[in-house]
Amino acid sequence: MLKKRVIVMGAAGRDFHNYNVVFRDDPAYHVVAFTATQIPGIEGRVYPPELAGSLYPEGIPIHPEEELFDLIREHQVDVVVFAYSDVPHAYVMDRAAVAASAGADFWLMGPSATQIEARVPVVAVCAVRTGAGKSQTTRKVVELLRAAGKRTVVVRHPMPYGDLAAQAVQRFATYEDLDAAHCTIEEREEYEPHLDRGTVVYAGVDYGAILERAQSEADVILWDGGNNDFPFYRPDLLMVLADPLRAGHELCYWPGSVNTRAAHVIIINKVDSASAEQVTQLRSTIAKVNPEALVIEAASPITVDDPSLIPGRRVLVVEDGPTVTHGDMAFGAGAVAARKLGGELVDPRPYATGSIADVFARYPHLGAILPAMGYGSLQLEELQRTIDKVPCEAIVAGTPIDLRRLVKASVPMTRVRYDLQEIGSPTLEDALKHLL
Repeated sequence: MLKKRVIVMGAAGRDFHNYNVVFRDDPAYHVVAFTATQIPGIEGRVYPPELAGSLYPEGIPIHPEEELFDLIREHQVDVVVFAYSDVPHAYVMDRAAVAASAGADFWLMGPSATQIEARVPVVAVCAVRTGAGKSQTTRKVVELLRAAGKRTVVVRHPMPYGDLAAQAVQRFATYEDLDAAHCTIEEREEYEPHLDRGTVVYAGVDYGAILERAQSEADVILWDGGNNDFPFYRPDLLMVLADPLRAGHELCYWPGSVNTRAAHVIIINKVDSASAEQVTQLRSTIAKVNPEALVIEAASPITVDDPSLIPGRRVLVVEDGPTVTHGDMAFGAGAVAARKLGGELVDPRPYATGSIADVFARYPHLGAILPAMGYGSLQLEELQRTIDKVPCEAIVAGTPIDLRRLVKASVPMTRVRYDLQEIGSPTLEDALKHLL
């Protein structure tokens, strides 16, 4: 039987997972390459033999996505598998057209083919778009589970941007664990809030091996989703965050539109910021495509560590990177807090250095805020140099981590925090009743 020749398109996450659970040990397929996009500097690597399996003793090369058409032609590829998230449906079909024009089929792999069954209950927190409020929701769900006496471990959607073999299975319980793993800003933003509450976090590349470790020390696994992807583990309860500030996106971004339809619980967040019309529009969509879902309304109230630094001052606002870049948000919690307290936002764009300038060019919707990009040590250095050049009197950090641990500033910096607050009923506790 002739092997089907495959390329997996990804961004160092879902692509590796799909390969591991579907293609790694199947002699009917030969994966000739991965392609990479979205994250700077993740192409040009090799998916290592230790992870690729016995059929790939040399590993599998990772190419830039720009080479897709030529790779299909050169290797006579039969199938292209699309395996990353938070992109418009039109973009997915454009990639399908590239694959088809080069002669290949185009696959989107769903939950049945890619989800792993756990021995313990799994609660998944996912979203329809990046920046909808997953982080504060996962924290609240963990608090409820632990208050009910359930040993809860968080498994986070992958962000393996370094040594893939070394990152196969990662367990984080302390800040020292993060330092030892050389975690990026993006990783720390997701892990630190859990560690601050004494919650163990697992992540990495091989989510089958991760599951074996995680479920050995948990009564319940909390899947902490990334972007708007659906979970790698089959959930007993799928909670999905929807953002009324981007009403309409819940049906036109991949694969968030899958989450909208599959959710057991949909949390309409930011109702304190959205208009009544936006909330009504979102509720109407949910009623049409997923009428069985339990719908919860919630707010994300903002607090500032030192509000006295903001009024009347020229402030630099640093926001969560993924939320304001491929999440399409022009601003985040930092800008909301700074404007509310009477700060004057300084535009960082004229002072952007290196890859930070490239980010502003790639995402022209960004306004007078600085995305906290830090996918590697070089980009973190360029973020630091940009901050050093911006003429401001204070810095407002709307990132989920304490940015002061990673960058230094010559002016005072204050941190903006946000938590989930359910409005009325039903509540998260109601949604979790059968597990509690």
